[in-house]
Order: sequence, then structure tokens, then C-alpha cells
Amino acid sequence: MRDEKQRLRSQSLLERESLARDELSQRSRLIQLKVLEFPAYLGARTVVLYSPIGNEVATEAIRDHALGLNKKLFYPRMGTEKRPDLIQINATEELQPGALGILEPTGDRVLTAADMVRLVVFVPGIAFDLEGNRLGRGWGWYDRVLSLLQDKATLVALAYEFQVLKTLPAERWDQRVHCIITEKRIIECGKTTSPSARVPKFSRS
Repeated sequence: MRDEKQRLRSQSLLERESLARDELSQRSRLIQLKVLEFPAYLGARTVVLYSPIGNEVATEAIRDHALGLNKKLFYPRMGTEKRPDLIQINATEELQPGALGILEPTGDRVLTAADMVRLVVFVPGIAFDLEGNRLGRGWGWYDRVLSLLQDKATLVALAYEFQVLKTLPAERWDQRVHCIITEKRIIECGKTTSPSARVPKFSRS
């Protein structure tokens, strides 16, 4: 299974890296515009975003919109012993390059159980399937982030359409997402897909 995951990871990365910067920017813009009209996001009290690496879907428009609406906004930061923390930011200046060169929050307010009411988490990935299985960067880092949330969040993947496959190999510890938003559609994982797919209910703390 690991060999197959690596093959799919390399294939998807090659396709993603081959696209022109202008085209990726346009697709990212369309994906973010869909997010800004997405009911689960609009109804969220707390949002977790990621800082993109390379050609991952951008998140700056979502970040600025969430801050403008005074939503609680959190980003992952690598903690001690490779344990990820989710840290709140209140301004863009609170994001600075971390040890791996990825923008990370500089504050110290960690996400708590009280923040998990109406929580939406946007996650990156290299490939996804229609059941919500996710192929990550290979570090297991985001699986640890998502496992901290104890099924209390709506998990939404941001992906280019070509990153959505029919099926992916999955292991028992892999964390599934509930929805995938691409430049073409919103997919409610495991169910019928359409540009206006139904939204999974929020989990309550």
C-alpha cells in the first residue's frame, strides 16, 4: 500500500507542479470564492486554515475574510516532539516563517474544547477520493492535527479538480474529510456530488 500511495503522490505532484502559475492562481481564486459562499464556513464560529506549500490551493482570501468577520482563526504550528498545535491569530502579521519555512502563527493561544463549537477545518492534500480519503505530504502531520479534534469539526479539503480520484488506498489511521471544494464543484464525500452539494451538520462540543 505504501508503494501505491507513493506512486499516486508522485503522479499528482508532477501534474500540480507542471501547471503554469497564472492557471494555478486562477483556480485557487475560484476555489476560495466557493468557500466564501459555503454555508458551513459562513456559519462557523471557528476556522482552521493552513499555510500553502508550493502549488497548494491558496488560502489568503479565506484568511482575510474570516478575520474581517471576526471569526476565531487558527493555524497549525509544529510543537515539541513533532506534536502539532493549533494557534489563534488576530492579524496577518502574526504569521511568520517557521522552522520548515512554512508560515506559522507566532501567538500562544491554543485551540480549546470551547472553540470546537461550529468548527470548520480546511485541509490541504496531494490527492483525495470521493469517500473523503486523503493522500497527504507523507509526514503524517495533518493526520495528527485532525486526530486532536475528536470528530468535533467539519473537515473540508481544498483541491484542484485533477486531485480528486475515484478511489485511494487508505489505512485505518488515515483521517477522512467530509467535503472537497474544487474549482468546479463541491463534493459531499460518500454521497452525490454537485455544485451545490449538501453540507454535513456541525458536530457540537
